Amino acid sequence: MLLKMKKNRNKIKSSLVTFILVVFLTSFTFTSVTADSDDQMAQLEDILNSSSNYSAFQINMLLNSAQDLIEEGISYEDTEEIIKNSIDNSFSAYNIKKVFDIIIETQQEGLLTESLINKVNEGLAKNIDNNTLITVVYANAENLKKAKDILSEAQQEGLEVTDSEEIVEVLANSLENGVPRESLSWLANTVSAEGGSIEQIAEISEEFSYFSIMASDLGLSFEEVSLIFEEAIDNNSNIDNICENIQNSIEAEMNSTVVQLEEGREGKTSVVSSSETPSDSSEEDPLNVGESSSPEAGEAPSDVGNEPEPPDSPGEDSPSPPSEN
Repeated sequence: MLLKMKKNRNKIKSSLVTFILVVFLTSFTFTSVTADSDDQMAQLEDILNSSSNYSAFQINMLLNSAQDLIEEGISYEDTEEIIKNSIDNSFSAYNIKKVFDIIIETQQEGLLTESLINKVNEGLAKNIDNNTLITVVYANAENLKKAKDILSEAQQEGLEVTDSEEIVEVLANSLENGVPRESLSWLANTVSAEGGSIEQIAEISEEFSYFSIMASDLGLSFEEVSLIFEEAIDNNSNIDNICENIQNSIEAEMNSTVVQLEEGREGKTSVVSSSETPSDSSEEDPLNVGESSSPEAGEAPSDVGNEPEPPDSPGEDSPSPPSEN
């Protein structure tokens, strides 16, 4: 009985020691993390204070926003880089906060934010104006959300997804390149229904991007590109032939455009040629006012037997026959 009580006491002591150790380590870790966070915020504050572009209120606002960004899982290095690039390009404090808010919201959606951060730093490096950069970053974030929705729909149809982040990036890139959302939804759902793989979706999605960029470079509008994709899908729903259908549609559209341009040129040429053809009208050519090659009033025209032929080239007057004395 005494032995059993001693064992229980030892177990209690052991558990108590373990608990104290865990509390100590947790407290130490928390203190260490807090100290690191404080150091990071102090460094960011020094960076912001090095610029005269921001007021004390704006600096405090940006520090709070930067802390939220880091707490959401964005690295300190990425946060610091955005702030430094913003200072170098005199980027508005409120627009920096907008960028941080977009990144935070995207992170909370469970989406990769690397592409957004790259877009921000790329835009700042090119010194893009504030509003344009915000628009681009926002559009990129929206494309990531749409791509996630497209993939979710396909998963509901039975598509097996192992690396959703990678395929979301591919689909978002296609949207950015002008591929219609409806076409990508059709692609994902069709591949899923046919028992295809996520790699097949990624591969064809990249082909869609190629065709969309090609059509845009040829001068086709987004509406025209959307119609081409829609008609190609309607004409043949076979996944194996869809890319060929799209290419044929683009070529047909361009051939039609070329024909219209050529007909337009021919029409203009015909009008110009007609205006340059000599006329039997008695009206004077305004370009020849003051140049009299016809007999003066009261004189009979010379008789040369046959009517004169038109000049060899339009615009050149044929010489008048010498008048009879």
